[in-house]
Order: sequence, then structure tokens, then C-alpha cells
Amino acid sequence: MALKYSVVNVRRNVSFSDPRTTNGFYLKLHISSINKSFLIEHVILGDNMLNSIWTNNVTLPSFPALQGNAKTDVLIIGAGLAGLLTAYCLEQSGVDYLLIEADTICRGISRNTTAKITSQHGLIYHKLVRSFDADYARMYWQAHESALAQLRQLCDSIPCDFEAKDSYIYSIDQPQQLEQEAAALSRANIPFDHVQTPTLPFATAGAIKFSHQAQFHPLKFAAKIAENLNIREHTTAREIGKNCVLTNHGRISAKHIIVTTHFPILNKHGSYFLKMYQDRSYVLALEHAPDLDGMYLDAAQGGLSLRNYGSFLLLGGGSHHTGKPSDGWKSLESAAQIYYPNAKKRFCWAAQDCMTLDRAAYIGQYSKNTPHLYVATGFNKWGMTSSMLAAMILCDMIQGKENPYSPIFSPSRTILRPRLLSNGLEAVKNLLAFSTPRCPHLGCALKWNPHEHSWDCPCHGSRFTKDGTLLDNPATRNLRGKP
Repeated sequence: MALKYSVVNVRRNVSFSDPRTTNGFYLKLHISSINKSFLIEHVILGDNMLNSIWTNNVTLPSFPALQGNAKTDVLIIGAGLAGLLTAYCLEQSGVDYLLIEADTICRGISRNTTAKITSQHGLIYHKLVRSFDADYARMYWQAHESALAQLRQLCDSIPCDFEAKDSYIYSIDQPQQLEQEAAALSRANIPFDHVQTPTLPFATAGAIKFSHQAQFHPLKFAAKIAENLNIREHTTAREIGKNCVLTNHGRISAKHIIVTTHFPILNKHGSYFLKMYQDRSYVLALEHAPDLDGMYLDAAQGGLSLRNYGSFLLLGGGSHHTGKPSDGWKSLESAAQIYYPNAKKRFCWAAQDCMTLDRAAYIGQYSKNTPHLYVATGFNKWGMTSSMLAAMILCDMIQGKENPYSPIFSPSRTILRPRLLSNGLEAVKNLLAFSTPRCPHLGCALKWNPHEHSWDCPCHGSRFTKDGTLLDNPATRNLRGKP
């Protein structure tokens, strides 16, 4: 297929917002063929492409913007992986739907994952047993195992580098944490192994292993899933009303509305601004590092995450509350130098995750008072299985079918958790701070992020470039005036 391309913009010594230094090139290409047209944007620093490894050599399908008013049975807002899979499930069920996206598909958080597909979400099961009971913990595990099985089945016919891998949560020096988790897993009758970690380059106190988990290339998967879906890109939801949404290109009427915008953008229902905060973490893709033959995560906050992809080792870590001080990629670069001195950094990027009060996602009715408005959010760093699970639950709910897992993830479950007080105090502190700029979401004082050259909101995680352009929601517009 013949391709034509033209250089749209090249700039040197510019400042950006993902590891943004001022010593590089910005390249924007417009590429067109007979039936497709798309842009490629890269920041280039030596050998580093300052985008995730998943954006390298992948072409996502493009879709037109909405043209005038529309009517549909189900409107989905947000075309990340959760929105795409929900649309796919509705398509397979013969349900009339429309998926709209303010930018282009998978332009946000979905392209910045480490793409682990697993029901092992840190050392979560002892917390679930303590807060609920063993039956609840087992249901949580079964829900994500069902999502894993569904993804495995889909990937059988999609070339997306799907690989079965064992998953490990290790601890450096807290064996009692592993024993506590093992006891909870046994009570919930969840299969696991308590093992050592010989392939890691540092000593540990052991690990909890879940067998038969998986990993894949999320954008190759998304590209195929999205191919024949009813999608409108560059279509921004400006106002969500009862059974209608006003966009920048027209009004859409719908019997049901599903919000899959990472952090929900509608504030007057659901109290998501109290029920969640956002967490930021960092990833390096290293070349010439060994194959660990598994997916590894430190049980400690801010510890290392490791998995291979092809000839690369993905080294993640540095987790911190968005808007709070961090060292960016520095700790990862130090770890790479210590543990893999012969490796070479090829890609680096950052991820952002919505964290809930009890570490379970919010999937279902947006609030008790919105019977035809739904949401999928709060995936707590486990967006791959959670996106598939959300699609399965929401598709059933739209069709009036009972899903056995929906009560576990109900957004209307109790918010009386210790984290609620911390979220509230953080918001009050930043609302009362005498500083500018302010976040257009709810007015919190923004904090300067020197590692990524961005303005970050410590209340709810919105992010903006140095000049005020919106990077991450829940804010829905740029900053007014120059920061």
C-alpha cells in the first residue's frame, strides 16, 4: 500500500510534559494512504522515544467526528480500552450504541500501561477478607479470572503478542506480609504458591505466585477490537443531561449513557471527587536485560514492577500521589544502573491510575439517583482485566441481565473507609491554599512537577502542560490565562 507523508512540524530545544527536558526534537508527521490518515507525534532524545513502547510501530484506526445531532440506545463517552471493550460487547450482543472520544482512541491512559492481565492485584486479598469476608474475596478473584479468560479467548484470534505468564508479588524484607496474604488466599480457596524469586537480580523474602496469568500488547489489541465499531473521534462531551449529551458537534439522545473517561467528568452525582484520588508512576523500557519469565511487582508502595516484552524489560516504579513531590524516573534509572548495568534505556513514559477507597473498581450505575447513567472507573493500576470486567458487567446491565459480580463493584457501596478522610483533607488543604494557578475542575491549587514540566492537581489528578493545555482529566478544559 502506497503511503504519502509530510513533515508538519519539527522543533528543537522545546519543553514538553512527559519526561520533558529541553534538549530534544519534536517531530510531527502527517501520513496518508488511500483510506486512512493519521498523525505520528514523537519527542526524540537520542535513542529515547518519549512515548510508551506500545505506541512504537502501531497504527490505530481513525474515525470521523460527529456530524450534527444523533440518536442511539447506548452512548459511551471515552474510547480508552474500557470504552472500546464495552462497545465491542454491545456490538456482539446486537445492541445499538455510539462511542464518542474527545481526542482519538486510546490516546490517554490506555497507551501508558504495563499491560499485565492478572487477578493478582498486589497483596489485596487479606485486605478484602478483613474488610468484607472470604466469600467476597473469592468473588473478586473469580470476577477478574473471568475477565482474564475472556481476554484470552479474544486474543486467540488477534495478533497482539499475548503470552501466558505467571504473576508474582514479592517482598524485599516483609515475609509476614506474604504469610498474611497466603493465609487469606487459603481461607478464600484461591489457588496460589508461596515461592522464591531466583530470576530477580536482588534478594527477596519470597513471593506469592498466581499461575496462568498473561500479558499482551494493548494497542495492537485495541486496534483490532476497534476496527468495525461505531466510533466518533474529536467529539467532546460538554454537558451530560438526562438521556442526552451535548457535544462540540451536536446533541446525542440516548436511552443509556456510560462514562468511561478514566476519572468521571460529571461532578454532581456519585461523589467521585471524594471517593478517588490519582496515583502517578513511571516506566523504563530497557534493552539488553535478561528475560525474567514472569511478571513481578513489589508489595511495597513505590517498589519495582518488572516484566518483559520481546527483547525489552519494562521496569516500573516510583508510585506517588499525583501532585505530590517525586523523583520521576531517577529512582528507576538508579535501579537499572545497579541491577542491569549493561542495559540500555530505549523508551520511558509515565502512567496515571485512579485509586478507590477500598481498592475495588467502581462499575455500574453512576449513582443511586441516575438509573440510566453508568460508569467504569477506579481500576487501581489493574486496567486490563478491569476494563474487560467492566465491559462484561455493563453489557449485562444494559440488557437487563443479572451479573453475579456487579454487587461487588457497585459505585454506591459504602464510602466509610479510612481513605475518605485523607482524600477530604487533601482537597480542603489545596482549596484553601493561596497560590495559582488553580485547577478548573474544582478549584484546587496546582503544583509544579519539575520532572515532567507540568502543572498537577493533588486533589483529583488533573494535569496541564507548562502553558496550560489539558493533559489528564477530570478537568475538561485548559487553564485560563498563562500559568
